[in-house]
Amino acid sequence: MADKTMKLVIVRHGESEWNLKNLFTGWTDVDLTDTGRAEATAGGRALKEQGYDFDVCYTSMLKRAIHTLDIILDQMDRAWLPVHKSWCLNERHYGALQGLNKADAAAEHGEDQVLIWRRSFDVRPPALEPGDERDPHVQEQFRDVNPDNLPLAECLADTIDRAWPYFQHTIAPQLERGRRVLIAAHGNSLRALVMKIEGLSPDEILKVNIPTGVPLSYTFDKDWNILDKHYIGDPDTIKRKIDAVANQGKAK
Repeated sequence: MADKTMKLVIVRHGESEWNLKNLFTGWTDVDLTDTGRAEATAGGRALKEQGYDFDVCYTSMLKRAIHTLDIILDQMDRAWLPVHKSWCLNERHYGALQGLNKADAAAEHGEDQVLIWRRSFDVRPPALEPGDERDPHVQEQFRDVNPDNLPLAECLADTIDRAWPYFQHTIAPQLERGRRVLIAAHGNSLRALVMKIEGLSPDEILKVNIPTGVPLSYTFDKDWNILDKHYIGDPDTIKRKIDAVANQGKAK
């Protein structure tokens, strides 16, 4: 192969029903809003317009990411591409916070505490009680996952511990074979990958906000040095979306 570079695009799912309501979502399996579907449509259209193509795709086991990927592939006329789903790419599990409004939580516990829960590297939110309806051990879609691996709450470090080995062992070999890879996943599972790919510190990843529905393109050399990194789309729109993600945990 003449081109020795590796091509990866990652995209965070479009706005979900609980993003719209500013609720902690985690592993709750909520769908996209009309805005989220429009974001995915725009992302797919931008990829097609800029000449992107893929050989294999990866996503989580949560419908907001799965449907984002479906829409992008439809826009690119690539619905036939192979898609692999894994719980390892799920959003961070927010434990007992799942379903709570972020602004209400900030008013009750303070913005600093909510920021720690949302963004700290190694502080877990309050855990679910085993058997809670939100416990993945009792949810059908995770019935084939080793129960020992299913969390009751996670910090970002926990998310890295599942997402990064999956990337290393499953996705990276595809890139090294010269296959073009698209990953549609979640704010925190993608931050986990970005941290490791870019060699960021825990403090640096704290400040990284990934906008919804906007593809992020990486080009690597054969030694995994980043040759190019850029978002695909309108710069002003992308900046607005990044700022909106950063502001989610503030009290109204």
